[in-house]
Amino acid sequence: MPNKRLYYRLIPVVFALIALSTWLQPDFFQRASGIDLPKGQNPQLSQALKVEKPCVDLHPEWRKAQTIDNVAISESLLCEPDNPYNIAAFVLGMNNVSMRTMMSSRIAEDALIKSDDLDGDGDPDIIRIKLEVLELNGATPDSPNPFPTYDIAPGIQPGMWAFSPKLRGMSVKNFRSQKANAILRAPSPVIRVEQGDKVYITLENTHYFPHTLHFHGVDHPFQTADGGDNDGVPVTGQKPVMPGNTRTYELQPRHAGTMLYHCHVQTDKHLMMGLNGMFVVEENRPNNWVQTFNVGAGHVRHSSVAIKEKFDREYDLHYQSIDKNLAKTIQQSNDIREISKKMHRVYNMSESKENYFMLNGHSFPYTLRDALIIAKPDENIKLRIANTQHSNIAVHIHGHKATITHYDGVEQNPAAQITRDVYGLSAAQRIDLNLQTTNDGLHSYGEGVWLFHDHVEMGVANDGISPGGNVALLVYESLLSETGMPNILRADALDDVMTNSYYAKERALWGKKEAGTLAPDYLRIILFGLLLGLTLGLIIFILRGLTKAD
Repeated sequence: MPNKRLYYRLIPVVFALIALSTWLQPDFFQRASGIDLPKGQNPQLSQALKVEKPCVDLHPEWRKAQTIDNVAISESLLCEPDNPYNIAAFVLGMNNVSMRTMMSSRIAEDALIKSDDLDGDGDPDIIRIKLEVLELNGATPDSPNPFPTYDIAPGIQPGMWAFSPKLRGMSVKNFRSQKANAILRAPSPVIRVEQGDKVYITLENTHYFPHTLHFHGVDHPFQTADGGDNDGVPVTGQKPVMPGNTRTYELQPRHAGTMLYHCHVQTDKHLMMGLNGMFVVEENRPNNWVQTFNVGAGHVRHSSVAIKEKFDREYDLHYQSIDKNLAKTIQQSNDIREISKKMHRVYNMSESKENYFMLNGHSFPYTLRDALIIAKPDENIKLRIANTQHSNIAVHIHGHKATITHYDGVEQNPAAQITRDVYGLSAAQRIDLNLQTTNDGLHSYGEGVWLFHDHVEMGVANDGISPGGNVALLVYESLLSETGMPNILRADALDDVMTNSYYAKERALWGKKEAGTLAPDYLRIILFGLLLGLTLGLIIFILRGLTKAD
């Protein structure tokens, strides 16, 4: 009997030794991390490991509150705020700015013209806008690499298109760079006008495909004054705007609210490639010079008079997704015929997937640079949220419950306005939120670094690798560093994801920083100690049993 009991006691020892030997295999953690390498081969990176800073901090002077050409621009504590000279130009129009402001922006002289105070209330009522279609991360015969480059996250450069204010000069930052200039980026810019303005928007089609503009939810006549197409739908109107041609759309919106605009040519592809943006009609007020474009960062630094009456801050939050198979069609060739065939005949939208999920043109961790909501206690913050991806989103803000004031640009009766912490939007839907930061246990739980994200969980990953996607933060000013990053983060907190190898699936989370290594050392040491202790304990227990048996 003693020998039989001893035999049973040996079983856990055997299993412990097997587990220990398995754990000591060189590729165990590689395979556990989803990285399949030949047996015995050390993990190698396909490119030199590059660890980026969370905030590059190129223009700290852009963050401060300032006045340019008599335009008051509010403070923005984001890591990468928008160029304040651009904001001044977007408020005044290129015909009303100083030479310094004009030369400090990349906007063409005729991209935005504001004129004629028709109703005598102190602001312009005729707004002329020129848009063009530009390509990011596309193929070029001059280089094997994409051009101009725009990273949505570290090492991720999907092909995409965007509407842009008509540009002046190069599409890249400078002669030595392949990176797109700051205005040429995703998403297509928010367009803001005032209720009752006469708005003329000209599409100058500088692209190789035909396109249109459709104003989704925006009050506009079906035809222009001279009988031209004004709805942007080729099936019911004129042919699309062909490459090299222009078309002007005419609007005079009577209803204020958060709307959309997008291309309506082969919409399933062109919208998913990025040709969509938010269109905001502001309530009419005297002396109401609105910021016509909001390019890039969601923070509106020159809000309308009506918003300032009710809110302390305003943010535009635009959710998008990318199918990498659709996106790569413009990266595999620069032959327009081949691109057209692959995109419009070979690619099957009914089999499409969403691989990348963006908030204001970036995916985590780059969302931390320009998509934060920054707040102080006891504020009312206006959030405009639009969903232009294929799938539904369920936006959840930790530590807060906001009130939905508008659906699809229509204000709800105050008795019907819902306060909740998850906000569901189907494709093309918009909601406006009143986010109150009063620490009362309902609207806010107090100051903090609060996550906000899509609770449809595939939205918080980059091609299936998390953390990623549209993850961002609501950060209170008291917890924000001078570079726009939460000051509670340790210095290396983001090093693992701020690399060109993590989202390439070549490196595990919490891994070493040296190229070619994946194992998390501290975890390995702890587990080794536990297993070794367990094994020694079992051996001692068995030896004591043998002694007693004898």
